[in-house]
Amino acid sequence: MDSTTIRCLVNSISRFVLLVTSRVSNAMPVGKDYIDVGSLLKHLKPALDDVLDLNVPLDEPLLKECEELDTAVNDAREFLENWSPRMSKILSVLQSKPLVVKIQMSTVRLSGIICTLLESSPNKLGLSNAQLCIEESQEMKLGQISKLIEEIFECQKDGDIHAADNLSRIVESLKLKSSQEILNENISVEKEKQKAEDSKLKKKSDQIAQAVDLMSRIRGYVSKLEKFRAVKGIEIPSYFLCPLSLELMSDPVIVSSGQTYERAAIEKWLDSGLERCPQTGNKLSHKNLICNFTVKALIANWCHENKIELARGNGNGNANTDKIRSPSERTIFEESRASCEVRNGETAKFDQSSPEHSYVHSRSESESSAVSSIDFVPGAESEVSGISSKQDSVNNSSPETNSATVKSRISGASSFSRKQYSSSKMTTGLANRQANHSRVLSFSTDSEYNELTSTSHVEKLIDGLKCDSAEVQTAAAGELRHLAKYNNENRIIIGDCGAIAPLISLLHSDVELTQEHAVTALLNLSICESIKVRIAEEGAIEQLINVLRTGNSGAKENAAAALFSISLLDEYRIKIGRSAAVKSLVELLGSGTVRGKKDAATALFNLSIFHDNKARIVQAGAVKHLVGFLDPAAEMVDKAAALLANLSTIPEGCSAIAREGGIPSLVETLDNGSQRGKENAASILLQLCLQSSKYCRSVLQEGAVPPLVALSQSGTPRAKEKAQQLLGHFRSLRDSAIARGKS
Repeated sequence: MDSTTIRCLVNSISRFVLLVTSRVSNAMPVGKDYIDVGSLLKHLKPALDDVLDLNVPLDEPLLKECEELDTAVNDAREFLENWSPRMSKILSVLQSKPLVVKIQMSTVRLSGIICTLLESSPNKLGLSNAQLCIEESQEMKLGQISKLIEEIFECQKDGDIHAADNLSRIVESLKLKSSQEILNENISVEKEKQKAEDSKLKKKSDQIAQAVDLMSRIRGYVSKLEKFRAVKGIEIPSYFLCPLSLELMSDPVIVSSGQTYERAAIEKWLDSGLERCPQTGNKLSHKNLICNFTVKALIANWCHENKIELARGNGNGNANTDKIRSPSERTIFEESRASCEVRNGETAKFDQSSPEHSYVHSRSESESSAVSSIDFVPGAESEVSGISSKQDSVNNSSPETNSATVKSRISGASSFSRKQYSSSKMTTGLANRQANHSRVLSFSTDSEYNELTSTSHVEKLIDGLKCDSAEVQTAAAGELRHLAKYNNENRIIIGDCGAIAPLISLLHSDVELTQEHAVTALLNLSICESIKVRIAEEGAIEQLINVLRTGNSGAKENAAAALFSISLLDEYRIKIGRSAAVKSLVELLGSGTVRGKKDAATALFNLSIFHDNKARIVQAGAVKHLVGFLDPAAEMVDKAAALLANLSTIPEGCSAIAREGGIPSLVETLDNGSQRGKENAASILLQLCLQSSKYCRSVLQEGAVPPLVALSQSGTPRAKEKAQQLLGHFRSLRDSAIARGKS
C-alpha cells in the first residue's frame, strides 16, 4: 500500500515540533502540554521512519491511524500558529485540551500498531522508540488546568466547598493575580464572545459561555483577597472599586448605561472595540464618558478620613505603578495610510486590524528609559492598545485639550501656576545654573509635565536653549522634551514660541544627552501636524541625518522615528528619499539596537511608498538585512516581509531578494509565519515568479506548493488571492511545458 500517508505524518510532526520549539513560551497557559506532546512525537518519528525504511507491510489500520494523527497534529499546529498573548487564557485552555489529548490517544494507538509490526524486525531501535512513546504517554497528565475548570463546575453543582481551592489554583496557573491581568482577560473573553455572536458558531459559543461564567467566579474570588479588598489594612467600600480593574477608583466616570468605572479601565475596554457595558451587557448608546463627581468626592473624603493618599491614576498600593494611560495621553505615531502605491495595484500593509498581528507603530517615551520610540505592538504583551486610526484624533482628543479640564486644572488646588514649574522658579533656576554649571535641573514627574504650561515659561526655556552653558541647554531641552510628551496644547505653545529652530541647532551638539533631548523633543512636537510641517520647513532633515550618524543609540532611534513622522508628509517623503537619509537608515537597520532596527524599518517602509525611493533603498543594501530578519526566531519577521513586499515590485528588488538567499526564508514564512507575514511572503514570491522562471523553479524546489494550498483556503482575503495567483502561475507554466513537449 502507498506510504504517502506516513510520509505526510512525518512531515507534519517535523513542522509541529519546530513550531513548538520556536513559539511556545511561559506566557502560554498550555505551553507545557505542547512541550510534552512535542516530546512524545519526537519519539514516534524515528519509529515511523523505521516502518518506511524496512518496507514493513502497511495495513489499513496503520494508515487510518496515521491519517487521524496527522489531522490532530495539524489542528494543534494551526492552534499554535493562531495563538497570541492577547487571546483569552481561559479559552486557550478550553480549546487546547481536546487537541493535545487527541494527539496523546492517537499516538498511543499508533505506537501499539508499530510495536506489533516491528516485533520481528532485526532493527530494534524503532521498536524501542514506539515502546518509549507508550510509556511516556501513560505518565503524561495533559490538560490539568482544564480539569480544574471542569471540577469547579462540578463542585458548584454539588455544593462542594472546595471550589475556592480550585479557583485559587486556576488564578495561580493562569497568572490572573493583578488587576491589569484580570482586565485584559475580561476584555479578551468579551471580544471572543462578540466574535462568536457575529459568526453564530454554537460549539465556540458553549466554550465562551463557560469562560464568561468562570471569569465571573474568578473576579468574585479575587475581589475578596486582602490585597484588593483593603489598603493599609483598611477595608475599601465595594462601591469605590472599579468593577473592571477591582482597584480603588481615582477618576470614576459614568458610561451611557449608568454604570461607573475607572476611566483608564473603561477606556481600554472601549478602545478594544467592545460596545457593551461590562456590568449590564447592554449595548452602549454612545462612548462618551462623564466624570462621576459624586463618587469622586466620596472617595476623596474617605481617603482623607483614613489618611490614605490617592495617587493620580492609581488606586491602592497593590495596583500596578505603571498605570495605563488612555490612548489620547500617549505620544503616538501611526502610519497614515493602510495601503501604499505599488506596481500593478499591489498593496503591502504595515498596519492591519488583526489583533494578533497588528502593525500599528506607536511612540511613547518609556518610564524607564525616557526615550520615545516607534514600537511594534504584537502579540507581545505590551499594555499599549486601542490606538486611534488617525493621527489627528490623537491631537484633538487629548484630555488636556478639553476646555473644562484645562479650566479645572488652572483653577484647582493643583494649578500649574502653583507647581515647581512656574516661570519664576524656572527663571531663577536658569540664572543659578549660569552662575554655577555644576548644578543640574531635576525633572518632575510625568503627571506634572502633563499639565498645561505657559508662554512665559516656554520662552524662558528657549532662552536656556540659546545659553552658552551646555548644562543649561541640556536642562532646557530635557524639560521641553517632557512638556511635549503628552499634552498637545503644550506642543502648540512650544511651537508658537519659536522653540523649533534652537532645538534643531542642538542636533549638532557635542553633548550626547543634549542631542538626545533635542531630537526627542522634536519627535514629540511632530505629533502636531502643523508643527511637523514647521520642523520640516526649518531644515531638520539634514540635521536628523547627522544624528543618525553621530548620536547615541537613543538619539539614533528617535531620529529615525522623527524622519518617519516627517515622511508622512507626501512632499517630504520624496525629499527624504533623495537625501542621504536612506543610507543612514539602512546602516541603523543593520547595526542598531532592536528598537533602532524597528524604527529604521518603519521609516524605510514609509519612504518606499514613493516608487522612486524603492530603488534607492535596494541600492543602499537594505535587502540583505531584511532577509536576515525573516528568521522565525527574529522579532522583525512581519516588518521585514512588509518592506520586502514593497521592494519586490521593482526588478532590482526581486534580484536582490534572490541574490541574498531570501527564497527559502520566504517559503518558511509562508509555512510558519503570522497571518500578515504569510500574506506578504506570498506577495513577494508572486512578484519573484512573475519576474523570472529561474526564481519560479527555486520557489517550487523549496516546497512552496503545500503551504500555498493551505493559504489559499485559510489565509486573509489578500493572502488567499496571492496564493491562488501563484498556484495559477505554476499551473500555467506546467501546461505550457506539456504543450511544448507534445509539439
